[in-house]
Amino acid sequence: MRVLGISAFYHDSAAALVADDHIVAAAQEERFTRRKHDAGFPAHAIQYCLEEGGVALGEIDAVVFYDKPFLKFERLLETYLAFAPRGFRSFRLALPLWQREKLFQKKLLGKRLTAFAPDYDWDRRLLFAEHHQSHAASAFFASPFDEAAVLTMDGVGEWATTSVALGRGNSLEMSREIHFPHSLGLLYSAFTYYTGFRVNSGEYKVMGLAPYGEPRYADRILDHLIDLKPDGSFRLNQAYFNYCVGLEMTNRRFDALFGGPPRREDAPLTQREMDLAASVQAVAEEVVLRLTRGIAEDTGARNLCLAGGVALNCVANGKVLRDGRFERIWVQPAAGDAGGALGAALAAYHRYFGSPRLPLNTLDAMQGSYLGPGFTQAEIEQRLAASGAVFELMPDEAQLLDQTANALIEGKAVGWFQGRMEFGPRALGNRSILGDPRSPTMQRTLNLQIKYRESFRPFAPSVLREDVAEWFEFDDDSPYMLMVADVADGRRIAPNGGDKELFGIAKLNVRRSQIPAVTHVDYSARVQTVHRETNPRYHSLLSAFKAKTGCPVLVNTSFDVRGEPIACTPEDAFRCFMGTEIEMLVMGDCMLHKERQNSALKLDYRNVFDPD
Repeated sequence: MRVLGISAFYHDSAAALVADDHIVAAAQEERFTRRKHDAGFPAHAIQYCLEEGGVALGEIDAVVFYDKPFLKFERLLETYLAFAPRGFRSFRLALPLWQREKLFQKKLLGKRLTAFAPDYDWDRRLLFAEHHQSHAASAFFASPFDEAAVLTMDGVGEWATTSVALGRGNSLEMSREIHFPHSLGLLYSAFTYYTGFRVNSGEYKVMGLAPYGEPRYADRILDHLIDLKPDGSFRLNQAYFNYCVGLEMTNRRFDALFGGPPRREDAPLTQREMDLAASVQAVAEEVVLRLTRGIAEDTGARNLCLAGGVALNCVANGKVLRDGRFERIWVQPAAGDAGGALGAALAAYHRYFGSPRLPLNTLDAMQGSYLGPGFTQAEIEQRLAASGAVFELMPDEAQLLDQTANALIEGKAVGWFQGRMEFGPRALGNRSILGDPRSPTMQRTLNLQIKYRESFRPFAPSVLREDVAEWFEFDDDSPYMLMVADVADGRRIAPNGGDKELFGIAKLNVRRSQIPAVTHVDYSARVQTVHRETNPRYHSLLSAFKAKTGCPVLVNTSFDVRGEPIACTPEDAFRCFMGTEIEMLVMGDCMLHKERQNSALKLDYRNVFDPD
């Protein structure tokens, strides 16, 4: 049985192939086109999945799209009728696109897929899953659980914005939903817009900014914007929002409630934006906690799976875990729309075709989320040589790890390109930029000189799974960087009297722990546990670093700059290496030093990509 899943035409298009009882491949289109959040038809991702699976599209049993366009069009019409004549402008702009493309998406998809298989029977083999069904399937069927409750939260699918499902074996039954326009994801996006960041890409900036502020607006949000019930169900007061009828998220009444217009994207951040971020984060956490507590009480489930864009809020995830209502929690690493491609394939594979659950490794069915393209050593050498790179071959892994660990100890930023590319928004040790977490300057250096992004944004620690409890208030699996935990008390450094008087971005200057580069201003960290079973080379690097320093932790950030998709190919990584202040690149068994490269190949990456 072979099933290909596709997500496309909104943001983060992707393709995924499930075959022969395992997930064969999955990748976002942006990694191939180098356009962040690429929403186009994922032709490159499809081609990759087919090549990785060694099959032609004509051999695929079904192609599954991740949502149902007719239901989305129904929402568009009903929303316009509910608010008419308000919103006519946005309706008038959207309607031609729907008439031209989206209402006939099956025909459009068939036409695009015909390039891969002209004789394929699209009428019979092209299937459509509901949006939240795709998200829920991506979480449950890839999880290690035979039974679990599944909570999906995002902006909006067809109608659903929040849904609860119950999974058992091959079955996955949706039990209840909250419908548009009432959406936790859209509430968070409204504050993303209002604080001057980009909707559908800047939400994680709001989450990272929140610890710099105080939730002084939280009661105002709860009093005026959201009617939150004890079980977590809610309704949003549409008098303050404009996303149903206009081209902006908020309106003048929202402005009046919070004391002014939205921040311009190029304006400096102030304490007000930090407090707004802290406030909406606090409200989002309260909503999620009430929802999960209600689900635990209603279902008696011991396991919880999470998916949808809101499930990328790792701070909220960490609080749900610590709340203790569930014994185990598993979050789909590609929780956003890209993961919908995988969910659509899994939903058809298990529910439509009735195929058995996928065999698991020790963690889950995601194989560490290393589901993208990989390159042989010969391919890496050929591609680097063709790019003009100067590299040293180090086939002795112990020597390679030793020299890499030494470079990190010397304070160098190291590009680390190994194995198959990660699926989802996080680099997990195969397409990563690494640093020494003990350095008090590494966080600022990586943000300003390598990532070319805002200085307040935190970095995640990769830590050996066997050592995580020694360094963090956490002793569980978090392989996908989707749980936040505090740095262990014994690793913290108490602030002095003057430090306590600092506010806002000035808090960055305080050394808070033995690993300051990954310790956020509230002592939290977005933890990635590294497991030998899924990434033996990265595990060995951490072990080598620990042997030299006593510290089993590294700074891990994605191999890219602001606004750039994560590196996919050796050429992508080499360009980023030559366009930033990364000082060493380790790719397969090849080691590259910046000072040995041809200076004529140096690039300026500061303004190559649009801001994210």
